[in-house]
Amino acid sequence: MSNGTVHGSGRAQRITPSSDLGEAAAALGSQITRFTRLIAAWKQRAKYDGGAADRVLLARLVMGGDRRATDLAADAFLDLSTVSRQVRSLVERGLVARHRDPEDRRGSLLSATEEGRAAFEQYRRERDTKLADLLQEWPAEDRAELIRLMSRLNDDLAEERHSRPTPGGDQGQAEHGDTPA
Repeated sequence: MSNGTVHGSGRAQRITPSSDLGEAAAALGSQITRFTRLIAAWKQRAKYDGGAADRVLLARLVMGGDRRATDLAADAFLDLSTVSRQVRSLVERGLVARHRDPEDRRGSLLSATEEGRAAFEQYRRERDTKLADLLQEWPAEDRAELIRLMSRLNDDLAEERHSRPTPGGDQGQAEHGDTPA
C-alpha cells in the first residue's frame, strides 16, 4: 500500500489518516486534475479516429442497448447537442444505426452496429492491455484497493451528480462504466 504521499506537479504532499478533510480534499482535487490530464493525453495518443465522446457513446450503446439520443446524452453525462453531432458521425462511419422507436413512431432509437461492437471491443482490448502493462508491477492488494476506491469515488460522484442540478446543464465529459480509454 502507499505511504500516503501524494505526488504531482513536481512536489509531494503527505496525507495521513490524521490529515484534516480540507487537506485531503485539496490533495484529491490535485490528483483528479492530474489524472484527467494524463488520461486526455493518453487518449490523444490512442489510435482512434473519433474522440472521447465517440467512445463514451459507443460504449453506452453496446453495453446498455438501444436508446434515444436524449437518453444516451443523460446516460453519458453529455450535452444533447454534443451527442447529436457525435451520433451523426458514428452513423456516417457505420458504427451506429438509427431506426424507428416501436413505442413512439415519431422518434428514433440508436443502436451499435456489428462494426460498432467490433470497434468497441477493440478499444476495450487496447485499453485493458495498456492498463495491465501499467499495473503489472503493482502488488495484487494495491490493484484491488485502487479498484475498490475508484469504484467508491465514481459511485459517490454519480450519486452527487444525480442529487443536485448542474448549473448550465449537463456540459460535463465524464466517462463511466466500462468505457474504453
